[in-house]
Amino acid sequence: MSTEAIATETSAKLNTVRATLASILMRKGDVCLTCSFQAEDVLLTKLAIEIDPAIPVLFLDTGYHFAETHAYRDQIAREWNLNLINLLPEKTAAEQESVFGLLYQSAPDQCCKLRKVEPLFKAVANYSVWLTGLRREQARSRAALEESARFTLPGGSQVLKLAPLASWTTRDVWYACEQLSIPLLPLYERGYSSIGCEPCTSLPLDPNDPRSGRWAGRKVECGIHIEAK
Repeated sequence: MSTEAIATETSAKLNTVRATLASILMRKGDVCLTCSFQAEDVLLTKLAIEIDPAIPVLFLDTGYHFAETHAYRDQIAREWNLNLINLLPEKTAAEQESVFGLLYQSAPDQCCKLRKVEPLFKAVANYSVWLTGLRREQARSRAALEESARFTLPGGSQVLKLAPLASWTTRDVWYACEQLSIPLLPLYERGYSSIGCEPCTSLPLDPNDPRSGRWAGRKVECGIHIEAK
């Protein structure tokens, strides 16, 4: 495909997402967007703030992120004037370690629950619509991802969860970021393909599986995208 054809295709995809976001963001104050500051999330954030600069952007500050992630978050938040809301667990990382030890080694599901799942679900419960940068291509566990679905939170309340980039490929995301002059998290340049907490993130173990560097292959999801039972 020629460079011109790629640019045209990318522009069309971006316009489709913009139209989706415009219809949703008319509900000002009722919509939040979660952002890990990985490429697709930053792209979605950029498109959303074009329409609603004040949209709440929720970031899970687990206490275990790479220093590069924090620096990049702060840079983007400052340059784009984001309405950034850092979600914190009840205990700091040091406090948690003093009680439970290194949960990310001994019980990663419990660590994710305390530092990601509980803070996020508590925050998302304040909104009716939750925008995410999830994509089907990211993992086998996301292959059936719907662009729009009701999501049940603990306690039984529901939120409309939207994934406007669900059908996008990694190539689509990178071309779109280039077209919009969006700088990306520098960790990608070091070979990382899916970036979470530093102790649980390595270079991909399988070049065909972008999330194979998460949790040393012990699991594939942290739990924030799994409905309450």
